[in-house]
Amino acid sequence: MAIVNGVMELIGATPLLRLSKLDTGPCELLLKLENQNPGGSIKDRVALAMISDAEQRGVLQPGGTIIEATAGNTGLGLALIAAQKGYRLILVVPDKMSREKIFHLRALGTQVLLTRSDVNKGHPAYYQDYARRLADEMPGAFYIDQFSNPANALAHRTTTGPELTAQSDGPIDAVVVGVGSGGTLGGLQAWFNEVSPHTEFILADPQGSVLADQVEFGKTGEAGAWRVEGIGEDFIPPLAQLEGVSTALRISDAEAFATARDLLKTEGVLAGSSTGTLLAAALRYCRAQTTPKRVVTFACDSGNKYLSKMYNDDWMRQQGLLTSPSTGDLRDFIAFRHDEGATVIASPDDTLATVLARMRLYDISQLPVLDQGEVVGIVDEWDLLTHVRGDSARFLTPVAEAMTRHVETIDAARPEAALTPIFERGHVAVVTVDGAFAGLITRSDVLNLWRNRLEN
Repeated sequence: MAIVNGVMELIGATPLLRLSKLDTGPCELLLKLENQNPGGSIKDRVALAMISDAEQRGVLQPGGTIIEATAGNTGLGLALIAAQKGYRLILVVPDKMSREKIFHLRALGTQVLLTRSDVNKGHPAYYQDYARRLADEMPGAFYIDQFSNPANALAHRTTTGPELTAQSDGPIDAVVVGVGSGGTLGGLQAWFNEVSPHTEFILADPQGSVLADQVEFGKTGEAGAWRVEGIGEDFIPPLAQLEGVSTALRISDAEAFATARDLLKTEGVLAGSSTGTLLAAALRYCRAQTTPKRVVTFACDSGNKYLSKMYNDDWMRQQGLLTSPSTGDLRDFIAFRHDEGATVIASPDDTLATVLARMRLYDISQLPVLDQGEVVGIVDEWDLLTHVRGDSARFLTPVAEAMTRHVETIDAARPEAALTPIFERGHVAVVTVDGAFAGLITRSDVLNLWRNRLEN
């Protein structure tokens, strides 16, 4: 590769990987590694195209302010380009966006405004309506509007499509895509309609999105909820051109996340949640074929943005997406099972500084204190606060001097209702099996299990 003069020159020309270890049936499945773009996603192409178009049309002036609504990677692409070109960027994002993405955006100097992810179009807190209203109220601001911006689709018509044709070493029979703003689908259809009209388009849609309904029934139903980020919608994006889609496959969060994790284990590709949805649909399509076909799909973004979520076993368990074998007793409520090595613990001679560091690292507020495998206390943030009392030197004292020695122990065989009195006293339940520590149950653990029962 030649030396380039700026990071924006690295956008596009991403590799095309033939998947060789996953079961693709009779088909050849090619994965375009859009996670190799400098901002980590396919949306770098779109961001560069939309900002360049706005500059050419004179609607974005030097040093101006860009405002956008984004549920995924478009914001990161815009942040990258805005930082390079010296624009101020304000993003309105739903509160389900991963922490890694938000940290990345803020590190690039972007102002991030979080809004609700549980409301639909027309509600004042809906992220697109919020962003548009903000742009209208701010003099000189430019609302980039990826959902209606023709430069979005044009980016794929002029770069992604031609790259696929040049790289694939033969005709492409099917392309599996997801739809967020619709630009990828619309732009690729425009390209392939010219150069390969026989190419079939398959929609990979998260369960809960209304887009698959539109493909199958010609109308939308009521939108549900999904955890996959960046694709799926509760409305039909104008750029999507869904009439050109032959098949829509609904993919659950559980299948999407599991498939993305399998991609990392088998093929070595660390990709995000939307990639899991696309790949799950592509594999389902490939395995259903009776004749060989060349199929293309996308690693839409990098999985390093989801390490605290999809690649975090503890988060997956809390969401009911990764489960241990049911024991049929109170152990089913334990989020971090001790026999699985998941419990974060302290020992009586650990310092309070060590305990606080563990709380911060694992984002928890309390730890059981074990001595030779037996629970001898609980230490939480309140214990630290009341013991240190502004004297920082006390962080060097051992846990045994600050912990709460009274613990509420309950045998795993007790009924679920036996937890209520413990919670009413403001305590956590220390669960034992034949006297051995099994884990803690908090109010949050119970609520998570109840919610997961509803969803399942």
